[in-house]
Amino acid sequence: MDFAQLSLALAAAAAAGFLNVLAGGGSLLTMSALMLLGMDGATANGSNRVAICAQNVAAIMAFRRGGFQDFRLSLSLALCALPGAAAGAVFGARLASGYNYVLAAVMIAVMILMAAPSGNTDGGADKPRNLVLGHALTAAAGAYGGFIQAGVGFILMPILHKAMGLDLVRTNVHKVFIVLVYMPVSLAAYALNGKVDWWTGAVLAAGMSIGGWVGARLSLGKGEKLIRPVLYASLTAMTVRLLQGV
Repeated sequence: MDFAQLSLALAAAAAAGFLNVLAGGGSLLTMSALMLLGMDGATANGSNRVAICAQNVAAIMAFRRGGFQDFRLSLSLALCALPGAAAGAVFGARLASGYNYVLAAVMIAVMILMAAPSGNTDGGADKPRNLVLGHALTAAAGAYGGFIQAGVGFILMPILHKAMGLDLVRTNVHKVFIVLVYMPVSLAAYALNGKVDWWTGAVLAAGMSIGGWVGARLSLGKGEKLIRPVLYASLTAMTVRLLQGV
């Protein structure tokens, strides 16, 4: 990887980490950059997971310093996501690509769900509701995250915000914890299939850690006024790119 390629990877990783923590879809930036550098889709997907682990550790540290954490709920949700993530990763590591239109449909559905009124006048609360439904939906989201990963944040946000009634800052706190818990399992599935470039993953991890930290700090400082527009912009951009077959 020469200097220009390294710069591209780091810039894409920093932007991806920022987007992943605030909304989602950042993995499309890093995976597109890796494939532009000649990496196949499955290896790009696997290598990207190394960086996501680092990104979410940095984000959780930033959220914790800001006084936002609910370990018990985060862990119970993450454990529900874990089995599906493992199964999805085993399946995804054996595939290349070809599901752009399905993903685009999912992103459009998420956009509609997030825009729909929820009955919360303040945009969400600090205490969850519908715990059984939320955990069941998180289990399904885990399967998606293990299989594809790109855009899983968009799947988790309506579960946590709409179904469980949490505000968007707490939604992001739980989101990054859930992904961090299941990510090593899905990463192992890709590694066992020889679909991880560890050096490239380490480079991405440096950039995504910075982006994840900045995203978490801005999420705490600006709250829903920042998260919501970033979410809709990211959803729109991801849907357009998927429909274009990028």
